[in-house]
Amino acid sequence: MNATEVISSSSRNVPKTATDANHFILTFENNRLASELFGQFDQNLKLLEQRLQIEAHARGNSVAITGDLLATNQARRALDFLYARLQSGVSVEASDVEGAIRMAVAADDQLSLPTLERKAKLTMAQISTRKKTIAARTPTQDAYMRALERSEMVFGVGPAGTGKTYLAVAHAAQLLERGVVDRIVLTRPAVEAGERLGFLPGDMKEKVDPYLRPLYDALYDMIPGDKVERAITAGVIEIAPLAFMRGRTLANAVIILDEAQNTTSMQMKMFLTRLGENGRMIITGDPSQVDLPRGVTSGLVEALNVLRGVDGISVVRFKDTDVVRHPLVGRIVQAYDAKYKVQDESEQSDT
Repeated sequence: MNATEVISSSSRNVPKTATDANHFILTFENNRLASELFGQFDQNLKLLEQRLQIEAHARGNSVAITGDLLATNQARRALDFLYARLQSGVSVEASDVEGAIRMAVAADDQLSLPTLERKAKLTMAQISTRKKTIAARTPTQDAYMRALERSEMVFGVGPAGTGKTYLAVAHAAQLLERGVVDRIVLTRPAVEAGERLGFLPGDMKEKVDPYLRPLYDALYDMIPGDKVERAITAGVIEIAPLAFMRGRTLANAVIILDEAQNTTSMQMKMFLTRLGENGRMIITGDPSQVDLPRGVTSGLVEALNVLRGVDGISVVRFKDTDVVRHPLVGRIVQAYDAKYKVQDESEQSDT
């Protein structure tokens, strides 16, 4: 069975109950891929059961799914997508199952027509490099990845753990491999807004490395380590402190500015005007985690207001529901957001 074929399945509906129960059996032609799909000790099916409140029982290369009509159709689409992923030679991990479930649920949330439309196959934006293929795990990630494809400048803003930086680096690696651009430029303001790096030991790269470690980690996920090192040595991948970007014009490059909430207004304006011919800019940050001195306006916050509606610029806003790290991270973000909301309301009432 090749990668373009759909899941071979047979359906057997039982009489509907008051809860609109549904039952069907999916049979997969490739036993080995079916085993990978179900997971070790059927752990992927157990995840489906927990998240969608269904029952999923595997037997050989088949799985019987029982539950609410809406939930069972979501499970069908998630398994369909994951099986196609396995057919294309890409592995399936628990995080991929989580992502498929999120996307299947979100697809139903956006539909206005009932069951007939819900049987459509699940589609997600993907980023592919020689080392890894990444599929969107939330609707916002899907929108972000599509924005990266179509826009020359993209702002990805939102809380930690939503994948905005990781996907930016993955997209840059993809464009470099395709030959769309000649190089990747990574920059990030130091924790101190003035970027006082002189006290750190070593050359400029060694001074900036600690601040850019998350970008390095993503690069090594997308590109083999030896190629990353060679690319850095050859200047194909450049590590540039934000303060050192002044006066440059960056053409045929993907330029990523991470932790942009810690730029000043002047730094942000300077950075945005570095864009050259066939250049792409990706700006990521979390406006709720500004480390600038009190009274200093965040360049990211200002840019989002000033550039609203400008053609060629896409802004994708992530929320706590888009957190794809450990589930606890999402709950932590929600707790802090609730705390700050209460503080803001209190301060407004005082004034």
